[in-house]
Amino acid sequence: MPRILHIGKFYPPFAGGMESFLADLIPAQVQVGDEIAALVHDHHIAWKRSFSSVQAEFTQPYQLYRAPCYGRLLYAPVSPQFGFWLNKIIAQFKPEVLHFHLPNTSAFFAFLSPQARRLPWVLHWHSDVVSNLDNRLSLAYKFYRPAEQALLARAQAVIASSEPYLASSAALRPWQHKTQVIPLGLNAVRLPEPSPTAQTWASAQWQTSGVKILHIGRLTYYKGQAILLQALAQLDDAQTLIVGTGELHAQLAEMIRRLKLENRVRLLGHCSNEQLTGLLASCDIFCLPSLERTEAFGMVLLEAMRYAKPIVATQVTGSGMTWVVQADKTGLLVPPLEVAPLVAALQKLRDQPELRATFGAAGQQRFYQHFDILPIAQQLHDLYESL
Repeated sequence: MPRILHIGKFYPPFAGGMESFLADLIPAQVQVGDEIAALVHDHHIAWKRSFSSVQAEFTQPYQLYRAPCYGRLLYAPVSPQFGFWLNKIIAQFKPEVLHFHLPNTSAFFAFLSPQARRLPWVLHWHSDVVSNLDNRLSLAYKFYRPAEQALLARAQAVIASSEPYLASSAALRPWQHKTQVIPLGLNAVRLPEPSPTAQTWASAQWQTSGVKILHIGRLTYYKGQAILLQALAQLDDAQTLIVGTGELHAQLAEMIRRLKLENRVRLLGHCSNEQLTGLLASCDIFCLPSLERTEAFGMVLLEAMRYAKPIVATQVTGSGMTWVVQADKTGLLVPPLEVAPLVAALQKLRDQPELRATFGAAGQQRFYQHFDILPIAQQLHDLYESL
């Protein structure tokens, strides 16, 4: 029974693709026979908090620790105590493997820990750091890259989430000899058929007539919500719900007002898992118009496929989205940053309900064939055993 310590950024109820994957993965790993603990950052700021005053969360058959965090700098958690917590947990839990989920600047604390350096390291490469859209990240990467490459050099194994991402990642290029592709996945049990309460709530959100388009994602620079709003301004007989929170909320709200979309587009903010089941089950089209490879995989695409929804996504070169969504089989792929092709794709699915049904059924079948979490946990178990 391998003893694995996951080192991640955050954990639900914090909303994010990496976080959802980790929350589904850990119970599945317990099911296949691994003993699991996880160290992440607390998404609530707690200025007075010590390790001795905090017990691990044992609500499931694994240990979860949330180290104090004092905000984020360029999307990276600020947690100066993280290294101390890491040493304490290694001493208590006695893991046999450290499984890092990157990008995560707190992973660098492992270099300062003799206990951590004595263990095998597995690096789960969720995304590159370089951005073509946020110049601050590109500048910061010059300082981040040496430590990132040192982590890759030190690791016994590296995991990429898709073949396209591995092939296009400059950071992973020198380390392909020890990198293998294991896709991300989710637990379909977490996304059941919606309850009557969820159905009623979702119906109330779709307030106007027309095809129902759903978008779920953090309101941030690379998700492409502004491009979606520009497309919707040219798309008659369509209503859209946008789920998520983030730094662009005020800007997007102003854009909805300026484009006179108040009657057809709503920003819902954060929604509970139960509410999401209602929205995913009741929408007609799911749209993820991300702009660059920062969208490395698109976990939310799996959620839409679970509910047999046709997808419109962007054909970002090197992103796993182009592998998750099969063009003209489970959805339509359009160029990023271009409004006209997005309008055309949404119009095509709006006008052809039979095509929506065909794409949705194929997507659901693909989800159960490739992205169910239990086989993915088994692949990781085999990797740990090999170490």
